[in-house]
Amino acid sequence: MSAKSLVTATNLGFPRMGANRDLKKSIESYWSGKTDLQTLLLSAKNLRSHHWYLQQTAGISNGHIPSNDFSFYDHVLDHSFMFGVIPEQYKSIQNKVDQYFAMGRGRQQDGVDVPALEMKKWFDTNYHYNVSTLSPSTEFKLTPLIGDKVKPVQEFLEAKAFGIRTRPVILGPITYLLLQKSAKSAPSDFDLLSLLPKLLPLYEQILAELKSAGAEWIQFDEPALVMDLPASVTTALKTAYERLHESQPYLSLLVATYFGTVQEKTINTVLELPISAIHLDIKAPEQLDVVLSKIPSGLVLSVGVVNGRNVWKANYEKQFALVNKAVSALGKNRVFVAPSCSLLHTPHSLSSERKINSEIRNWMSFSTEKIDEVVTLTIAANHGIAKVQGAFDANLKANKFREASPLIHNQKVKQAVSNISPSMLKRSEAFEARNRAQQAKLQLPLFPTTTIGSFPQTKEVRVARQKFKNGEWSQEKYDEFIAAEIGRTIKIQEEIGLDVLVHGESERNDMVEYFGENLEGFIFSENGWVQSYGSRCVKPPIIFGDVSRPHPMTVKWSAYAKSLTQRAMKGMLTGPVTILQWSFVRDDQPRKDTTFQIALALREEVVDLEAAGMSVIQIDEPAIREGLPLRNSEQEAYLKWAVDAFLISSTGVRSDTQIHSHFCYSDFNSIFTAIKKMDADCVTIENSKSDLKLLTALETFGYSSGIGPGLYDIHSPRVPSFDEMKERLEAILTYVKKDLLWINPDCGLKTRGWTETIASLRNMVEVAKAMRK
Repeated sequence: MSAKSLVTATNLGFPRMGANRDLKKSIESYWSGKTDLQTLLLSAKNLRSHHWYLQQTAGISNGHIPSNDFSFYDHVLDHSFMFGVIPEQYKSIQNKVDQYFAMGRGRQQDGVDVPALEMKKWFDTNYHYNVSTLSPSTEFKLTPLIGDKVKPVQEFLEAKAFGIRTRPVILGPITYLLLQKSAKSAPSDFDLLSLLPKLLPLYEQILAELKSAGAEWIQFDEPALVMDLPASVTTALKTAYERLHESQPYLSLLVATYFGTVQEKTINTVLELPISAIHLDIKAPEQLDVVLSKIPSGLVLSVGVVNGRNVWKANYEKQFALVNKAVSALGKNRVFVAPSCSLLHTPHSLSSERKINSEIRNWMSFSTEKIDEVVTLTIAANHGIAKVQGAFDANLKANKFREASPLIHNQKVKQAVSNISPSMLKRSEAFEARNRAQQAKLQLPLFPTTTIGSFPQTKEVRVARQKFKNGEWSQEKYDEFIAAEIGRTIKIQEEIGLDVLVHGESERNDMVEYFGENLEGFIFSENGWVQSYGSRCVKPPIIFGDVSRPHPMTVKWSAYAKSLTQRAMKGMLTGPVTILQWSFVRDDQPRKDTTFQIALALREEVVDLEAAGMSVIQIDEPAIREGLPLRNSEQEAYLKWAVDAFLISSTGVRSDTQIHSHFCYSDFNSIFTAIKKMDADCVTIENSKSDLKLLTALETFGYSSGIGPGLYDIHSPRVPSFDEMKERLEAILTYVKKDLLWINPDCGLKTRGWTETIASLRNMVEVAKAMRK
C-alpha cells in the first residue's frame, strides 16, 4: 500500500511553553536582563526542535507537523509585526525584539515610555491576543523579527535543517483583519476587509518564499469562519484564496476552521475555493454529514476528532466512527486526522502528573497524549482496529469506568440544583434603595478608590507557599507568614489612601485554582500549565464531578484583614461562570448544570462573608464574555443561565451589603444588557487600553449603578503619570455620573511588583482627591 493511499495523521499546533514552562523562564530572564538575546534565541530554537521531534516520533506524518505555531508572546502580534503594523510610538526602539515585546507588554526604560497594545480574548478561549489599529491609510510591509527572513520562512527552514518537513501555520488574511480594530480617525463606515488588496501581496510573497524553501503544504487558520458572517466576508474569502492559489498554484493550501461549526453558506463558499484541504472542528458531528454530501472531488477533508481544548480522553469508538465515515465517503488519501484545533489550549503532557487520583488520571489526555490519540485513530483507519486493539480496549474501559464512577455523582448536589427557586434570582430591594442603605453604612467619599483584589505575589510569597506545600513549613508557620503579608498589605493601602481595602490574596495561588482546591468535584495537576498571554501561564483546575462547598473558603483571612483596619473591607470571590470558563470542565453534563452547582457553593460563601463583617463583597466574572457562544443563535440561552448563576451566588445578602463584580479584556458592549441584569451594586471594567469604547455602551443602554472603568493597565510594568490618569478620568466623566463613578486599576495586581504598584496607586488616589476638589 503506497503512502499516498493512506489516511494522514496531522496536527494544527503544539503548546509553546514547554514541559516545564521553559519558554516563560527564558523570556522573563531576558526581560529582567539576566540573559542576553542570543541566549533567548538559542533556548527558543531548542524548544522548537524538541517539539518537532516529539511529534515526528509520535507518528505525525512528515510534512504535516506544524511550524510557525511558536511565538515569543502572541501569534496575532507576530503577524502584525511581520506585516509592518508597528505604531509610531514604538519605532524609536531600535532593537526589533524589544520593539516587539514593547507592543505586547509596554516599555518604560531607556527614555522610552509606551503602553502595550490592547488585549482581547481569542474567540471563546482564555487565551489573549494583542490588537492592532488599522485605518484606510495603513500600509503593510514585510518585516522580519529576527534575521533577514520573515518568521514562517525562518522556522520552516530551521525545521528543514533538522531533517523535519513541516506545514507552516499562518493566520489567514480574513481572520487577521477581522481581529483588529479601526483607528479613531477612520470613517465610521470603514471596513477592515477593505485593506485586503493591500495585504494580499504580502501573503503572496510569503508563499513564494516558502515554496522556494521547499514547503509543500501551508495551513491557513481561519477560525473567524465559524462565526455568523455577512456576505461581504464570504466574498472577501473567495477573493483572497483565489489570488493566493493563482500566485502559487503548486502549493497545497489547507484552510483550517475551528472552535465550532461553520454556517452553511460559509461552508459552501469554502468548498468552492481553489484549495487542497479544509479542516473542520467536528464539535457537531452533523456538520460532517453536510460537508461529505457537498465536498468536491479531490478536496481533502481534515477531521478534527480529538478535542484540542479539554483534558478528557477521546472516545475511540465514537471518534473512529466519524473518521471511518469520512474514509468511506472520500477514500483514505483524502482524509486527514487531526485535533479539533491547535493544542495551545491544553497542557504539555500527563507524564509528570504523579499526584492525580489514578482512576481520574486514566480518564485524561494532555497534548502529547492527544497526539498519540490522533496517531492511533489514523492507524486504525489505515490498517484496521485490530492493529491497535489494545489501545482501543483500554480506551473503552477507561471511558466506561468514568461514566459509572461514584467519584462523579453527588445526589445531594443534584437535588440542590433542582431546588433553585425564583426568589434566589433577585435582590430583596432595587438598586436605589440598596444604594441609600449602603452609603449610610459605608460613608464613602465622591470618587471612592479601591483595587480589584490581588496585590503582588512576590518571590517570597511563592517560596513560602511552596515550602508549606512541600511540608517544609507547618500550618502554623505558614499562617504566621500570610498574616504578616496581609498586615503589610493593609498598612500600604491605608498609607496610599485607598477607601475600600482588600486583604491582597497572598494565600491564593490563582483566582480559580484557590477555590477549586476548597471545593469538592475538582482535582489539580502538578504541571498542567497553559498560556494565557505573553509569558503568563495558568494551571486550570479540572472539574471532574458534582461541585459542593465542604467548608468556608475565604472567611478566615478576610475577617482577619477586617480586624486590622477601620476602613471598609472587600471580600473577594471568583464568580461561577469564571470558575467554569477557566477550568477544564467535565463533558458528561451540560455546562449550565455545573455552573449552577458552583453558584450554590459561592452563595454559601457570600452569606458567611457578610456574617463575618464584610460590607463589600466582590464576585469577579471576567470570563462571562468569553463564554459567549460564537454563533448568535446560541447566545441568548447562554446569557440567561450565566446571569442566573451570578444572581444565585450574590442575592443571599442584606440590602446594605454592597455587591461588586469585575470584568476585563473583552468587548462587553455586545452583552451589556446581560450585565445590567446581573444587578450588581458596582461593576469594574477594563478600560485603559480600549479607547473608552466600552463606555459607549452606557450611552446606548444606560447604566444607573456604580461603575469603575479602569484608570490604568496592570498588564504592563510601566507607571502611569498623574496627568495621564487625570485626563482619562475626565474623559470617563463624559459617560458616567460622578456620584456613580469608582476609581480603580484595570485588573488585579498579582503579576506586578510592589514598587510600580505603590507608585501607580499613589497617582491614582491623588487623581481622585484632586477631582473631589
